[in-house]
Amino acid sequence: MSILVIKDLHAEVDGKEILKGVNLEIKGGETHAIMGPNGTGKSTLASVVMGHPKFTVTKGSITLDGKNVLDMEVDERARAGLFLGMQSPAEVPGVTNSDFIKTAMNSRLEDGKNVSLFKFIVEYDKAVAELKMNEDLPHRYLNEGFSGGEKKRNEILQMKMLKPTIAILDEIDSGLDVDALKIVGENVTKMKSKDLGLLLITHYQRLLEYINADFVHVMMVGKIVKSGGMELIQRIDTEGYDFIKKELGIEDVRVVIEEEEEKVLLGVCATKEALGL
Repeated sequence: MSILVIKDLHAEVDGKEILKGVNLEIKGGETHAIMGPNGTGKSTLASVVMGHPKFTVTKGSITLDGKNVLDMEVDERARAGLFLGMQSPAEVPGVTNSDFIKTAMNSRLEDGKNVSLFKFIVEYDKAVAELKMNEDLPHRYLNEGFSGGEKKRNEILQMKMLKPTIAILDEIDSGLDVDALKIVGENVTKMKSKDLGLLLITHYQRLLEYINADFVHVMMVGKIVKSGGMELIQRIDTEGYDFIKKELGIEDVRVVIEEEEEKVLLGVCATKEALGL
């Protein structure tokens, strides 16, 4: 069972502090949800955990099973068991979806070892069917020409194949219609086990109708300001975030005007060097 521990994490971009003391611990078998208004640092937290070069950590620590994550390169973090399902995954022309995932799986094995081709095909086809994706997916270039819903399901496909120990899903529900959301939610729920710690970052309650969270956190002004269970989600759904702002005396919850996600490969697969990206 893995444990991701984030302590007093501060991070900035271009000299502007975005994260202002985030504390969070995620254990295998637990599902955490982070909610909050736009611009409060939620996506920044995911990017910092995975090592986005845009952000500079100025204080605090991130450890995975006692190992210093901040000392790891992006691909090392992925090989260590971290996974990020992104809002806007990158398109990679010239690299097929199946080759990308197979290379990622091989990169986690000892030097000289490769995943059995037969085993890979069986697992891949099963995962594609469970996600109700098109059968031509293996031969398509990674995310090229994919619809928003296809990209999101493809992120879950990668997660199913790579079997991370800690997975962060950053607004995986955005842009999904009801049917696609149900498929994604059911597949993520099936993956839940004592060996997987899960962090869901979302604006909306609807994702959590399909994926039950053990812990719910609200992020404002660059840090977690309130935690609870599913009852917290229900109150937010009824009252919005105003009751939290009133309790804490917060007027402007934002730390960034808009959290734009750069389309880079961040720990989705540890294939940066292998594919020459």
